[in-house]
Amino acid sequence: MADLKVKLGKLQLKNPVMTASGTFGYGTEYSDFFDISRIGCIVVKGITLRNREGNAYPRMAETPSGMLNAVGLQNRGIDHFIKHIYPEIKNVNTNIFVNVNGSTVEEYIEVAEKVNDLDKIPGIELNISCPNVKEGGMAFGVSCPAAATVVREVRKVYSKELMVKLSPNVTSITEIARVVEGEGADSISLINTLLGMAIDAESRKPMLSTITGGLSGPAIKPVALRMVWQVAQEVKIPIVGMGGIMNARDAIEFFLAGASAVQIGTANFIDPTVSMKVLEGIEDYLNRHKFNSIYDIIGTMTI
Repeated sequence: MADLKVKLGKLQLKNPVMTASGTFGYGTEYSDFFDISRIGCIVVKGITLRNREGNAYPRMAETPSGMLNAVGLQNRGIDHFIKHIYPEIKNVNTNIFVNVNGSTVEEYIEVAEKVNDLDKIPGIELNISCPNVKEGGMAFGVSCPAAATVVREVRKVYSKELMVKLSPNVTSITEIARVVEGEGADSISLINTLLGMAIDAESRKPMLSTITGGLSGPAIKPVALRMVWQVAQEVKIPIVGMGGIMNARDAIEFFLAGASAVQIGTANFIDPTVSMKVLEGIEDYLNRHKFNSIYDIIGTMTI
């Protein structure tokens, strides 16, 4: 059987299948469907310093080959997470990452410091790329100086695996990637959703209360693949690829483009067991092609 273990910085995952923040709750919501400890890592929904109500409804809309969302990072804040959620998930036998968000550098720092003290959380995904909040998030992800500042300051207070989630809504994804690598990121995840919108032709009104929101699903996979491949040529740290992965074949394409792991997002809403199916499909692919390790295919696309 092929070896599926991968490393993100100094952290080893039992396999390269992860769940994308905002699509898998806190993990326990899916435990009725399959053994969630079998996947390599669960990235919990985005956490902010204080309670956030999110955006007004409607904040989700279906589009051809994808969905738009403008949830707006609704959550109860890091202190609620520590008191009520962490005790429920800390003994799950796999890696748990917290997706960390902020409207200011100081908020990112404070949330990261609190997560750093949680023994059973080995990493954070620093979200500098959320396209559906009105302040912070997106602003940090589209500017090299801003991205450098937030990663540098969080790195000072956070001692474990630091994964930085990049926005595709930029002029040059490789410039941002090089900057966050230079400021101490252990790994990079990409891509977050693409900025989009939808209009109801009958009412002549936007389908989201915020007018624009984040597009995810199969429609964005070609863009995500292209960006993962580009970034893989420019950085030495591991890349976690995401964007429209619906099955194992999609995941394999991301590995060939240079990703060391993948995150499953929108597909969880269609099939709550999709992560396990992707994992089993990857294993089958490696065995059929007689590869000994997942590393035998990472970045091996031939031109």
